[in-house]
Amino acid sequence: MSAESASVNFSELVNKNKQTLARLKESPRLLLHRRDGEDLVLTTAARAEQDQTVVSAATRMLAAMARREPGSMELLLDMLPDAFPWVRFLPEPDLHAFAVELVDTMRAADSLGNSASVAQLLVAWQHTAEVYSDPELLSALTRDHTDDYGPAPDPRDAA
Repeated sequence: MSAESASVNFSELVNKNKQTLARLKESPRLLLHRRDGEDLVLTTAARAEQDQTVVSAATRMLAAMARREPGSMELLLDMLPDAFPWVRFLPEPDLHAFAVELVDTMRAADSLGNSASVAQLLVAWQHTAEVYSDPELLSALTRDHTDDYGPAPDPRDAA
């Protein structure tokens, strides 16, 4: 959560709902801590719509920039290490593939109003960069495994 969010216990919302909800006038979001589950974020519908509008505008501008001219993709590739420092570990072809996939996924996710696929893409590419950053791990994952150890046992049979 950002520094501008207020943080309260979920029980505070339940027990003192008017006072707790009044805090939304001072802070755009309330981070609700729960003991028995994942924390929640409470905001107004207007604020959520504003946030979605900003994300959508940024996505559309990035996509338009990436499609405009051949030089714009190079600009995007130059900017990516500032936004995602881990891309420095990606080989050049993978960096380009990441940039294209990021823009395409952002556009598709924006059309649905659901950014889960963008978050998933970022995590997957970050894990790829982690593999490239570790020579021992990269070697283990890329060496030829010619041995066939036969069919894998069903893990459900072990229980």
